[in-house]
Amino acid sequence: MTDGLLVNRRRVLEIGIAASAMALVPPSRLVAEPPPLVERKIPSSGESVPVIGIGTARRYAAITTDAERAPLTAVLRRFAELGGEVIDTAPSYGTAEAVVGDSVAELGIRDALFLATKVGASGQTAGREQIEQSFRRLRTRVMDLIAVHNLRDTDTQLRTLRELKHAGRTRYVGITTSFARQYAELEQTMRRERLDFIQVDYALDHREASARILPLAADRGTAAMINLPFGRGRLFKAVQGRELPPWAAEIDCVSWAQFFLKYVVSHAAVTCCIPGTSKMEHLFDNLGAARGRLPGASMRRRMEAFIDTL
Repeated sequence: MTDGLLVNRRRVLEIGIAASAMALVPPSRLVAEPPPLVERKIPSSGESVPVIGIGTARRYAAITTDAERAPLTAVLRRFAELGGEVIDTAPSYGTAEAVVGDSVAELGIRDALFLATKVGASGQTAGREQIEQSFRRLRTRVMDLIAVHNLRDTDTQLRTLRELKHAGRTRYVGITTSFARQYAELEQTMRRERLDFIQVDYALDHREASARILPLAADRGTAAMINLPFGRGRLFKAVQGRELPPWAAEIDCVSWAQFFLKYVVSHAAVTCCIPGTSKMEHLFDNLGAARGRLPGASMRRRMEAFIDTL
């Protein structure tokens, strides 16, 4: 991570600490509260969720002790306190489901959250067994969203998910991918099936999903959840040693992370974005992208042109 980015991250952490301190001040002494998180509606229901959530791949995947889980629990607690809702996980993310489930139960915040997981098995029996395991690990009777992970055995698993939705065990169903090579299949499935959600990779330096996938989601009334908004780390490498351009202040950016995230969530078809978040300073930074001004069409083109020259 660059010195400039570290400074920006550190500044956001300072802001977050100040916000925590303000929570101890009586309401009568508070002059103003931080602005609420920008929200988008889920087309199939009209329910709103904040545009920035938490992804749990890798960072939550190898937790073996309560001491290792404690800082993640603290992040999830503060996430909920700040108005965050969407937490995305999957059975293939190692210990992530159990970490989230144990932490959420310990904090007593299940009703404040939107829990999303996936099924990535082949065959009806294996799929059902994996789904039931997810319910146990996440320690919930009702899931907010279960999606078919990377389009694995999609038809079979969607049948099971629709049964679960009909039974009231999951509120929404969907499909996911994080690979451009699956976009054609994703698009075909979106046209064939009525889905509440898709999840797809989309970033300032990887805009292929905006050509057909995201417009199709809008046309089909399907919510779009975005993974890999930092381009698998490519974007931070591209801006290494660079300061934010002065014009980033026009969209209330104070860090590169916010620059990248605001670009993603400003797409009209995007419902929410789930950057991996395991550190408190990154939580404050990322949630900053859900506050203040978002780029309009001309600013989005300016951001694209900027990153394309690097």
